[in-house]
Amino acid sequence: AYVPLAGPGYSPGKRVDIWAQMISFTEISALSGAVVVIGTVFKMRAPGMSLHRLPLFVWAQLVTSFMIIFAMPAVMLASSLLASDRLIDTHFFNPAEGGDAILYQHMFWFFGHPEVYIIFIPALGFISSIVITFSRRRIFGYTAMVLSLIATGFLGFGLWVHHMFATPLPQLGQSFFTAASMMIAIPSGVQIFCWIATMWGAKLNLKTPLIFVLGFVAIFVLGGLTGVMLASVPLDLQIHDTFFVVAHLHYVLIGGAVFPLFGAFYYWFPKWTGRMLSERLGKWNFWLMFIGFNLVFFPMHQLGLKGMPRRVYTYLPETGWASLNLLASLGALVLGLGVAVFIVNFFWARRFGVVAGPNPWGADTLEWSLASPPPDYNFQRIPVVEGKNALWDQSPETPVVVGLSSTKRETLVSSVVDAVPELRYELPGPSIWPLLLALATAETFIIGIFTPWAFLVGAALTFAVFAGWFFGSPNYENVDAKEPPKDAGLAPEDLRPEEA
Repeated sequence: AYVPLAGPGYSPGKRVDIWAQMISFTEISALSGAVVVIGTVFKMRAPGMSLHRLPLFVWAQLVTSFMIIFAMPAVMLASSLLASDRLIDTHFFNPAEGGDAILYQHMFWFFGHPEVYIIFIPALGFISSIVITFSRRRIFGYTAMVLSLIATGFLGFGLWVHHMFATPLPQLGQSFFTAASMMIAIPSGVQIFCWIATMWGAKLNLKTPLIFVLGFVAIFVLGGLTGVMLASVPLDLQIHDTFFVVAHLHYVLIGGAVFPLFGAFYYWFPKWTGRMLSERLGKWNFWLMFIGFNLVFFPMHQLGLKGMPRRVYTYLPETGWASLNLLASLGALVLGLGVAVFIVNFFWARRFGVVAGPNPWGADTLEWSLASPPPDYNFQRIPVVEGKNALWDQSPETPVVVGLSSTKRETLVSSVVDAVPELRYELPGPSIWPLLLALATAETFIIGIFTPWAFLVGAALTFAVFAGWFFGSPNYENVDAKEPPKDAGLAPEDLRPEEA
């Protein structure tokens, strides 16, 4: 939905209105989820899990959540202004009335390019977990990896204009965003070298999760190289909106996110289901996807250089594009066959897969200390973390947290930096208020597709639900972590983790 084509003059009906309202509704959900993740990571870690012991998987989710908080409001604002242009005849994006269509592009891409890293950074956490486990080594350059994740998240907000080099921009702005677009390769390169250094000389356990990670490295490096090419303004102007861009974005997103996601699925499937996926089918799954993917998208680089524009469904035979497009179509069949093998593997393993133990891979993180699948309550007693690789660093004398109430939904609230227990926090029980709040919010945006008055009614409903939730919920008492619960009879020191 790009203005002016998404405006009321070119897109009558309610299709664009539905899109605009659902974008805003979805981003509210994403923002809420991001706040929950940040609060959980900062204040509800196991004792001893200080920030310098935090698994790289969790660091990746934390950086992603901060990016969501800063990126999503931009696209919410863009969709809201577009909805107001259509519903109440404002002219934010109408040049004839003093609006600016380029403003929409800036707001959209200020979200759009960080969104690429919001998709990509969680995959970096998957990769780190898999590399550590299957190389049987601690990660090389832990601090560099953490700083690279943070740098990727930060620099990701300085690249959006490279999607707009074909629009009128001052030369200084083009130069700045060219430099920023090339700088983003540095933290990504640091992480790849750290993974390679971790695996270098190790006796790798070449199971399916690690094979998908190795495929990621090959594909993502190629995608990164074409990304640096597109950061060059003269070249970008020549291949803007061609199949070269299509090839680049798929090498980055499928190579950078989908391949690690498949690896993560094979890695955590035993923990989720208690069964192992077939290794033989897993390798077929990988090679069919890897070969099919490259057959589909590698020829698109050449098609883009030959001038084939994106978003076309046909072309003249004399263009010379037919043979490469045929190759890409055949590759799509191979890629689809690889996904079909995965689906077969999934359903076969759910019923007939080998039973997995608690830690079939010999992994190092806390979830692998539980049964597979884990019990509903997860940990019967919260463990105390003694190192970066929690399970590998455990000793027979590793302490656990005792003293939490057995009659309340209590958990520990810990300090942000060192994860020292501060409070025993009583979690609220089941409540209908969150459901009512979700219904009130949904009503606002759904009816808002047809009339702006829905937002006044929705605001009143939302306020009423919030008030009912606030005044109608029982009071929960937060107790200092050193004070023993009344129903346990334990000494305060029982709540303190031993020094790791």
